[in-house]
Amino acid sequence: MTPPDVTLRLRLLFGDRLVFGPGKAELLARIAETGSIAAAGRAMGMSYRRAWTLVEEMNAAFRAPLVTSARGGAGGGGASLTEAGDEVLAAYRAVLAATETAAAPGVQRIAALLADMSGGK
Repeated sequence: MTPPDVTLRLRLLFGDRLVFGPGKAELLARIAETGSIAAAGRAMGMSYRRAWTLVEEMNAAFRAPLVTSARGGAGGGGASLTEAGDEVLAAYRAVLAATETAAAPGVQRIAALLADMSGGK
């Protein structure tokens, strides 16, 4: 396990087609939690347009869409992860957990060599 004050950010680059990392993973997770692309984006401090753009990018990059949505109206709208979306998010989280475990010894070695940063520098 990495020290508690260390953050490991993992981005997966698939050629020039897709970058999948913590931001898109968080967006998927928040869509699953809120049932809304707009609410998920707001919770992350991003515009509705930016959230939609990221969803469209992810949906276009995978064989099956990761997010499905319905327009608002009398019955209300909403969004949810598809089976593929659930699978991609779970797989990303598993890769991240395995990476954190594998990286822990090296991160601890690096952390031990850092200068004392408690003085506010």
